[in-house]
Amino acid sequence: MLIDAMRNRFLPLIALALSSCSTVTYDVVIRGGRVMDPESGLDAVRNVGIQGRGIAAITEDDISGRQTLEAASRVVSPGFIDLHQHGDSAEVYRAKIHDGVTSALELELGVEDVEAWYREREGKTILNFGAAVSHPDHRRLAMGGKLLKSRLSGDWAVAPMTAEQIAALAQRLSQGLAHGAAGIGMLIAYTPGTTAEELDAVFRVAKEHNAAAYVHIRTNRKDDRSLQEVLAPARRHGTQLHVVHLNSTGQDRAMDLLARIRAAQAEGIDVTTESYPYNRGSTTIDSHAFDDWQKMPDKEIGEYIWVETGENLTRETFAKFKPTGGLIISPASYSEESVRKLVADPIVMVASDGMWLTNGKAHPRTWGSYARVLGHYVRDQKVLSLMDALRKMTLLPANRLSQRIPGMKKKGRLQVDADADLVVFDPAAIIDKATYQNPVQNSAGINHVVVNGVVTLRDGSIVDGAAGGKAIRAAVGSRNGG
Repeated sequence: MLIDAMRNRFLPLIALALSSCSTVTYDVVIRGGRVMDPESGLDAVRNVGIQGRGIAAITEDDISGRQTLEAASRVVSPGFIDLHQHGDSAEVYRAKIHDGVTSALELELGVEDVEAWYREREGKTILNFGAAVSHPDHRRLAMGGKLLKSRLSGDWAVAPMTAEQIAALAQRLSQGLAHGAAGIGMLIAYTPGTTAEELDAVFRVAKEHNAAAYVHIRTNRKDDRSLQEVLAPARRHGTQLHVVHLNSTGQDRAMDLLARIRAAQAEGIDVTTESYPYNRGSTTIDSHAFDDWQKMPDKEIGEYIWVETGENLTRETFAKFKPTGGLIISPASYSEESVRKLVADPIVMVASDGMWLTNGKAHPRTWGSYARVLGHYVRDQKVLSLMDALRKMTLLPANRLSQRIPGMKKKGRLQVDADADLVVFDPAAIIDKATYQNPVQNSAGINHVVVNGVVTLRDGSIVDGAAGGKAIRAAVGSRNGG
């Protein structure tokens, strides 16, 4: 009798609670999409409810929202996280949104003034943003070098540092990390004067701040010494290491370098890597990589593209543009097969290496890297599964950052309480449109993008005034990120 009385007493309260749940109105609802979460493996048709900046519900139940994004026959996935992006302007960020990217970070070159860089973007940026502190910039400053045509040219890049200069560099990098930089960005291939002593000091600073070194290793087609050069201090200090664009650096030996990275991981070294889905790179014509350009044969010179006009260079035009500087697209110096293998490999992240704009133009990877993987390599060539591709674009880069920036554990995932960084795309239609000659073309098949709960792309169009981006930044003043 007592049990019956208690049940009769509480049944109305239970019914009221259930009624309240069924009438929740979410800020945003994504309805009827194929929800895919690379961490849990969820792959099912669900409705997603967003409240504030987070995911509040993933359910088969019908739910309502103040805004509704239709996703029938579409995939709903975590937003893509690009660890390797240059040209962090509003125009470039809009191109990234059209490619499904919700977080873009300048981690290879990094920035000089970390505090000012973050302050400039706070509250007015369309996607999440982050940056490393720049080793090249602070190397130049520690050596008293002048800023010339680009940030990667000058005598300071070629000369080795003295012990006093290395100490000054380490102090500068430490200050940048204390200001919340996401890591240390290094382009050793562009600073050929870098010595083992300098590398050791930089990796030691990174370890002290629980930060990763994001490194463009030297180009070496003969052996793996360029990779071993950075694995050695990572091993010695226990520093996190991320080797950028293995396709560009390793070229047709990339799989050999990847095997060395796997062996290093098995040894316990915290090393990761990435690739962009193209077999042509891009760089600045005035960099030290072209100090001996006059020895190049005419045929090779003619395969370079001057980004600003899309024209192929000649010996005369190369000589004309070299003193002034500017962006060029490199010849196909490695095979499509090498790219395909890297894109398919489960430990290789996807990153764009998207470039600065020159006259509104750049390498097509700025516009189309993620759609190219999903359309060309997943759907058309079937070299990897859709879930594996999403994992390489979302969960893996989020995990790479999460040791220094714990908030990244809420990104790269499609789960309740995760940040509502989401992309809705048509797996049958998604594809890159940008080409080397006509790069300024947004990807097709990206329908909706949500950044921290803010609808940013709706039905393929940028939403006016959307500025949901947040800083991806370590705790300021913390020694270990925090």
